[in-house]
Order: sequence, then structure tokens, then C-alpha cells
Amino acid sequence: MAHHSAQLDGVFVALADPTRRAVVQRLGLGPTSVGDLAREFPMTLPSFMKHVRTLEKSGLIRTIKSGRVRTCVLQREQLALLDGWLAEQRRGWEERTDRLEQFVTSMEDVPDAGNSGESKGKQS
Repeated sequence: MAHHSAQLDGVFVALADPTRRAVVQRLGLGPTSVGDLAREFPMTLPSFMKHVRTLEKSGLIRTIKSGRVRTCVLQREQLALLDGWLAEQRRGWEERTDRLEQFVTSMEDVPDAGNSGESKGKQS
């Protein structure tokens, strides 16, 4: 995954903004024109277009121009790249927590010599 680092950086930057996450989520339902997408957000069209350009630059979406209409399409391959990275991270953390669980379980089976009988220095 290290060779995809720059791509992942772009995806994370793009998804750091709630408007862009909402656009990606909406495009998960299917392609939509920029105009229709922009109407869903309380901002000017030029401001919305900055979000579209950021998403395009990250590779999360592409736009197709047909006449005067620009349509946004989700690029699922970039989401698959992100999903692969997250799965790799999840595996690593699951392995660590499994080892921790094994360690804790093995420690429960070891008698604690310091707690058997009366504690040293205990006043009666």
C-alpha cells in the first residue's frame, strides 16, 4: 500500500470535508449533474465547484460534460483503494488485540506469588 500513499493522501484530504463526504455519499446512488448536486448545499455554485475540483483531483469522482450539463460520477476504484488500506489497518489492530488478549489470559493462569498468603508488611 505504500506505493499508493499519495493517492490515499488525496482521498483523505478530499473526505476531510463534510460537504465532499456528502457529495460522495450522494453519488453512491448514481451519477448526478453538478447543478442538481449544488442545489443540495447552501453555497454558491463557484464555492461548490471548488469541492467538485477537489474530489476530481483526488480521483474520487470524474465529471463528464455533455453540452451544457456536467455530470459527476463516483470513481469506486478510489473507494476500493481506501477500503483496502482500512482493511490492512483493521487486520493489524485485530492481531494486536488478539495478542493482548492471549497475554492477559495467560497472566490469569499464572499464580501471583506476591498475593498468596499474607502480604509482607501488613499491620494487624
